[in-house]
Amino acid sequence: MTYALVTCSGISNTGKLTTQAGMLLMQRKPGRYLCMNCKQSAESLRMDAGNAGKLIVLDGCTDCCATKKLAAAGLAADVHIIATELGIEKNGMADVRYDEIEKVVSAILDKGDTSSCTKT
Repeated sequence: MTYALVTCSGISNTGKLTTQAGMLLMQRKPGRYLCMNCKQSAESLRMDAGNAGKLIVLDGCTDCCATKKLAAAGLAADVHIIATELGIEKNGMADVRYDEIEKVVSAILDKGDTSSCTKT
């Protein structure tokens, strides 16, 4: 099964974090994950995510920019993860830490990378 990850990709540390977590999963599990960011057009997201087995949205904070963009594309997430709800502090332009990337990756694997996962 292929998993489509739609990331926040904002300029804050939590936005950058979602993209870095998605890229790390693509490296660790080649061919299993497709990583897209919400800067893509709604049409592009619809086309790219349309064939995925599961759609996972990674928002950096409760502004939920990636979720909003996905809704504009007429799609809904199977799994929704918000970095700040994992205990990661939104801290402006701070550098992303490796332990934060690992925390988001773990959340994806725990919530999204199972065949019996339900919407969250």
